[in-house]
Amino acid sequence: MFHNLTPGTLGRHPSQADWGIGQVQSVDGARITVNFENAGKHLINGDVVDLVTVRKDELDG
Repeated sequence: MFHNLTPGTLGRHPSQADWGIGQVQSVDGARITVNFENAGKHLINGDVVDLVTVRKDELDG
């Protein structure tokens, strides 16, 4: 998978919708640390999970 994520990028986990939107905290190769609004901080393997990016203008409010 191609990783074009940087700290501050917003995204959703494709199979964990209840986690809500997360903000990328760090990226180290395929290791992506994301802080999700409803699930806290998770380490995601970007080779396995393709985080769905969200633009700020797509957010409600």
